[in-house]
Amino acid sequence: VQLQASGGGLVQPGGSLRLSCAASGTIFSINTMGWYRQAPGAQRELVAGITSGGSTNYADSVKDRFTISRDNAKNSVYLQMDSLTPEDTAVYYCNADQITYRSNRTNRIFTGYDWWGQGTLVTVSS
Repeated sequence: VQLQASGGGLVQPGGSLRLSCAASGTIFSINTMGWYRQAPGAQRELVAGITSGGSTNYADSVKDRFTISRDNAKNSVYLQMDSLTPEDTAVYYCNADQITYRSNRTNRIFTGYDWWGQGTLVTVSS
C-alpha cells in the first residue's frame, strides 16, 4: 500500500490549490484520512481530518478557508485550499490512520497503521 499526494505548487496570496492523495493497493477499508503540514523550522501539524463516515475537523488557522473531502470508492482524500496566505507555505502530507488491505506478496489480509504520503510542497508567494 502506498499513499501518493499531488497538487502542490506556487500560488499567489489569495489564490487556491487543490491537493489530492490516493491510496494504491488491494484495499478493503481506510479509517480516518487527513492532511498535515510542516513549515520550515516548525513541527508537523494537523490541517484537517475526515472519517470514513465523512465527519471532518480542521485546524483553527484554516477553518472557513480549507475543505477536506474523500472518495471512498477511489481510496482518495482531497484538500481544497482557498484564500491562501504566505503562512500556509509548507510541505503537505496526507495520512491514513488505519488501512485494511491484502498483501500482494502473501495474499493475506493485514491491518496497518499510520500511513504517510511523500509530501507535496505548497508555496504561497507574490
